[in-house]
Amino acid sequence: MGNHQWKIDGKTVSPASGAQIIWEDNQFFKLTYNGESFLGEITEEQLERGYLKVKINHREFTIQKEGPLDELIASLGLDKEKIKKLHQLRSPMPGRIIGSNVKIGDEINLGDELLTLEAMKMENVLKSDGIGRVKTIHFSLQEVVDKNAILITFE
Repeated sequence: MGNHQWKIDGKTVSPASGAQIIWEDNQFFKLTYNGESFLGEITEEQLERGYLKVKINHREFTIQKEGPLDELIASLGLDKEKIKKLHQLRSPMPGRIIGSNVKIGDEINLGDELLTLEAMKMENVLKSDGIGRVKTIHFSLQEVVDKNAILITFE
């Protein structure tokens, strides 16, 4: 394990000697430590960020690996997640606008619900995939829009 440190649920720990992991496949494993066995599963992985979320005996843990390069990367600001700056929201499909959660001047964050589009008898909530401020709203409620129609412009 070398010079690496691990963060488990935000707490820095050193690897324990005597722990053994046996992989069943790329998701499930068996962890043995001090004679006790635990069943485990990877529930989320972001390997480029050294991040795992695992479930061991029905309890979830977040795990992050820290190596010697991580401090340098953080000091340069290269560890910050890039967030897209919004320019326009276009309709992903033809449909009818049946709900709106925005008005001009609203600050929009990643994941905010912007509007509801009814298409083929299904309600589709369109969410933000970035950040921005609503500049112009190009639709009215109950309006039928075509695919790729500009719905919202951001500044």
